[in-house]
Amino acid sequence: MSVLNGKKILLGISGGIAAYKTASLVRLFIKAGAHVQVIMTPASKVFITPLTLSTLSKNPVHSSFYNQDDANEKWNNHVELALWADLMLIAPATANTLSKMANGTCDNLVLAAYLSAKCPVYFAPAMDLDMYKHPTTTTNFKLLEQFGNTIIPAESGDLASGLSGEGRMAEPENIITFLENDLSSQLPLQGKKILITAGPTYEAIDPVRFIGNHSSGKMGFDIAISAANLGATVVLVTGPTRFKVTHSLIKVVDVVSAQEMYDACHQYYHDVDVAIAAAAVADYKPKIVASQKIKKAADDFTIELEKTKDILGSFGVLKQKQFLIGFALETENEIENAKLKIQKKNLDLIVLNSLQDDGAGFGKTTNKVTFIDKFFAIEPMPLKSKEAVADDILKKVIAYFEK
Repeated sequence: MSVLNGKKILLGISGGIAAYKTASLVRLFIKAGAHVQVIMTPASKVFITPLTLSTLSKNPVHSSFYNQDDANEKWNNHVELALWADLMLIAPATANTLSKMANGTCDNLVLAAYLSAKCPVYFAPAMDLDMYKHPTTTTNFKLLEQFGNTIIPAESGDLASGLSGEGRMAEPENIITFLENDLSSQLPLQGKKILITAGPTYEAIDPVRFIGNHSSGKMGFDIAISAANLGATVVLVTGPTRFKVTHSLIKVVDVVSAQEMYDACHQYYHDVDVAIAAAAVADYKPKIVASQKIKKAADDFTIELEKTKDILGSFGVLKQKQFLIGFALETENEIENAKLKIQKKNLDLIVLNSLQDDGAGFGKTTNKVTFIDKFFAIEPMPLKSKEAVADDILKKVIAYFEK
């Protein structure tokens, strides 16, 4: 999954021959999962049609503050467009447009949106070689960077004038790569490795039956997605669940039993910065697993159980640099039991939820948790979606590394 997934991108197009490349650029943004709105200078429409870009972006394309041919046309609100965006990209950025940006000239919709933008602004210059190297242009580059804008450097190659050299707008694929790399470098968990467990474990009784629980795995998957979206490299060790995830920063390791989860976790634990144990691991398993299906014969049937290996407890024993987070699902004496678990398992933070709370527990899309840290500071949270709870957990992780 690209870091651009879900991002709202405002693409401003100015009037240079490189404008024809913006069709491919919009297509690549959409493929990456971004939402795109396009605004154009009047001159840019000579090189590519608004209809093409509207079709690709699945949004109307604006090039003026209002349509003079339609008395009922609404005002195209440049402030609204600018505030909508997570980032603004001006590509191609011609020498003329760059000069206006640097000097605050506002004579078209693209420039009005640029001057109203509160989001990061990127610009991809496109012009002839001598124009690109001219002192006024290089001065404008410096000014725009001083204003907090980011340049996507032009590339070398054949130019529209017939010359060859620096000044070609970066190719659409390279613009996407530049943005992904730049955005990734700013993510708060960039470079961190996180191990997350999710879902239930199934402990076999015979080839057909097992001991399990009602955990869906959703909480662990939501934490993994949130962590990856914040730049972390994630190993997600999951028991049987219906959930799937495709993200370039998430490695999924499928397991079934508690022993398999224990073994998989210990392959990765020594190398991670954070471990979040969200799985509902079976505490006991059958001491003897029948090799054939057990027939229904006697009126009574007894299964002898033995303890499974304590995954979270083993993490606490081996802990060196790891920030260790556990979960506690309690039905009584919730706070006291959670505090005991923090001490017993050497945790840095526990996420407590109670089956007494409406909307919390297994199989729900929501959760109501209380955070308790190793100093026993207690922070109850309101009922939220599990996605929002995942974000709250990762905020705790970010705060730990910012200390």
